[in-house]
Amino acid sequence: MTTKLNQTARVFVIGTSEVKEYPVGEIDDIAKLVGQTPLIWVDFDGPVDQTSLRELGELFELHPLSLEDVIKSKQRAKVEHYPKYHFVVAPMVSLGERLQCEQLSIFFGRNLVLTFQEKTDGDCLEPMRKSLRRGGDALAHYTPDYLAYAIIDTVVDGYFPVIKELGDRLNDLEEEIFKRFDQNHAVRIHAIKRDIWTLRQTIWPVRDALTVLLRDSLTLVANETRYYLRDCYDHSIRIIEMVESHISMCADLMDLHMSRENSRMNEILRVLTIISTLFIPPTFIAGIYGMNFHTDKSPFNMPELGWYFGYPMALGIMAVMMGGLVVWMWWKGWLNGIPRGKRFRLTSRREREEKK
Repeated sequence: MTTKLNQTARVFVIGTSEVKEYPVGEIDDIAKLVGQTPLIWVDFDGPVDQTSLRELGELFELHPLSLEDVIKSKQRAKVEHYPKYHFVVAPMVSLGERLQCEQLSIFFGRNLVLTFQEKTDGDCLEPMRKSLRRGGDALAHYTPDYLAYAIIDTVVDGYFPVIKELGDRLNDLEEEIFKRFDQNHAVRIHAIKRDIWTLRQTIWPVRDALTVLLRDSLTLVANETRYYLRDCYDHSIRIIEMVESHISMCADLMDLHMSRENSRMNEILRVLTIISTLFIPPTFIAGIYGMNFHTDKSPFNMPELGWYFGYPMALGIMAVMMGGLVVWMWWKGWLNGIPRGKRFRLTSRREREEKK
């Protein structure tokens, strides 16, 4: 085999006391390292073309169906058992402006761990690579199943910073909703909720996959490794609980936003009602004197139309009635806004947590 790889791979040759790292560009380079050490990790940090993937499958005796899952990304997290190896799909997540998911495909057998990533723009495995480069006494405990566990555990732990950042965004948004009303708040809540739902749909299959790895029927997973996998399973449960809490918080924030919007609408309607009420008496008086029943037809018809100060008198009556309404509304407390005192001040969740 002399096929050149379209994506450079890292090969970690792991011994009992040291780790050697080799960048390889041809499949022959990988074939020469197989069998020289108890454990090698072939790490592709990007997509591999179908020809190279097929030759890798022939080299490591990988089933075509599992190789097809590597090519067709966006697979659910899962574990598949084959006679000489196990195949694991573990989605990695990252958070920029929006949540990004990347498929990580893991093969592990007797003395081999093989990983394929969907993208080339970084991953969460770099801390683990650095740990391997440092070496140490822990290398003696590395077996294929333990290395696969370590990779999966790193992927699962990568969910915690993402969900923490989503929680911080929700807390910041809650404070903004308390401070001012903005129509864009609903859009932002919906965007964060969609990311959290995507995270929920990703982590639940990961938990199920870890359950499969904990079964005794998987002969390539040692009992000692299952203890570590059990801890990883607990981490997935914690993530699920945090996700469910954030989903509930999204619903609460949407209710808060709608409450603020209804309150704002009520304030607007109150102002408009007050203005309308103030203009009812002048409208009533203007309507009466607009009938124009002149006194030349009857002595009972509007004598004010012939008065010298009739018009100023009508305006004065209007002003007095409007002023009287303003005083009466103030006395009833209808013109008062929301109290600004300490007793009635609304506090955000972050402020309440800081007080605790």
